[in-house]
Amino acid sequence: MTPEKLFSILACLMGIATTVSAGDQWPEWRGPGGQGYAQVRDLPVSWSETEHVAWKVAVPGRGWSTPVIENGQVWVTTGVDTPASKTDAERRRKTTTNAQPLTISETVSLRAVGLDLKTGEVLHNIEVITRRDPQMIHQQNSYATPTPIIENGRLYCHYGPCGIACVDVRSQKVLWLNQSLDVKHENGPGSSPVLWEDHLIVHCDGIDQQYIVAIDKNTGKQIWKTNRTGTLRDDVQMRKSYATSLIVDVEQQPQVISPGADWVYGYDPVSGRELWKLSYGLLGFSNASRPIAGNGLIYVCTGYLNARMLAIRVDQKEGRSFPQVVWSLKKQVPNVSSPLMVGQEIYFVSDNGIALCIDAKTGKVHWIQRIGAKFWASPLYADGRIYFFGSEGDTTVIEPGRSFRKLANNKLDGTMFATGAAVDGSLLLRTDQALYCLR
Repeated sequence: MTPEKLFSILACLMGIATTVSAGDQWPEWRGPGGQGYAQVRDLPVSWSETEHVAWKVAVPGRGWSTPVIENGQVWVTTGVDTPASKTDAERRRKTTTNAQPLTISETVSLRAVGLDLKTGEVLHNIEVITRRDPQMIHQQNSYATPTPIIENGRLYCHYGPCGIACVDVRSQKVLWLNQSLDVKHENGPGSSPVLWEDHLIVHCDGIDQQYIVAIDKNTGKQIWKTNRTGTLRDDVQMRKSYATSLIVDVEQQPQVISPGADWVYGYDPVSGRELWKLSYGLLGFSNASRPIAGNGLIYVCTGYLNARMLAIRVDQKEGRSFPQVVWSLKKQVPNVSSPLMVGQEIYFVSDNGIALCIDAKTGKVHWIQRIGAKFWASPLYADGRIYFFGSEGDTTVIEPGRSFRKLANNKLDGTMFATGAAVDGSLLLRTDQALYCLR
């Protein structure tokens, strides 16, 4: 029996008690557990604009958030903006040292759109926040890039510096709104919230402030806030991060694994107390990927300008945490997308389309293969296959294993920066032109 098959059997056995909910729900970015692993069945392998498209619906505005799914409804966030006048845009452009191409808007309407999973019918289009003179964003980013979280009929929408809010999907009412997390990103929002018990945990790593915060999911009020303590670069543009936390048990105690610029941190989710921090050793900023964990290790991608993957072990001694790098890899490590673990292998794809399979324990490369031109979305393991989502609307589907085996290459119209979502029988993909349900 192959390691991949054994891993799939064990995963199924572990999920027996929650098989139905696991296959019917997609609660957050990268799915249940936040590591891109889906216990779903009957997904398509191949598709096109005319093949296996159950429905295709244009979503107003622009957003790179992943769809979330609960009780037969699909939810995405989006931003509908009004461009600033040329004079105002030029004035505001002079206030930054950011040399990137920027979008500068007069107003933005930040919305949550709910669709019927079976038919694609738009059921709700809710304005959550209206913001005048929102921060400038990178032209390739959106005002609605962070993925929301859905739990028990409540949708937690995070729009970066514009605010975080809770929407009751039954009444379509905004239950609370918190607009206190105002940091200067300049390239726009990227970090998605993480839910742990009653805590919504959010990264806020801008050029002016760098901190992590927990918000009460019931009230929207701050529970704790912890400033980053690692020394950062003098260039403020190298202090930014767009990464998302992962909650990991270290010797049966939960820790928030939180990549920032130049440092990765471990925090106590109850109090926000910093438990440990580890320097990347080299420059690492504007990182956007989410960590993964397994084999007693935590895997972190360090971001620009010299992306590396670090395999970190956190030891506990006398009530203290001691992190150390077990191995590191710099070959084709992505700046933006996240790695994926299946069995004893880790899979990832570089920004410029080079995919790798490596040994999770040692970092040894099993295979390396070009699969496309540009990739920002994170890969997905579902129904025994790995899906790599390319920025030009193409998805490469492979069979997991220590040798490369491509099953299909599929093309949709438009640009695709959003990661896919999956429930039993349906794969949800979002481009700049439409939201697709593939069956």
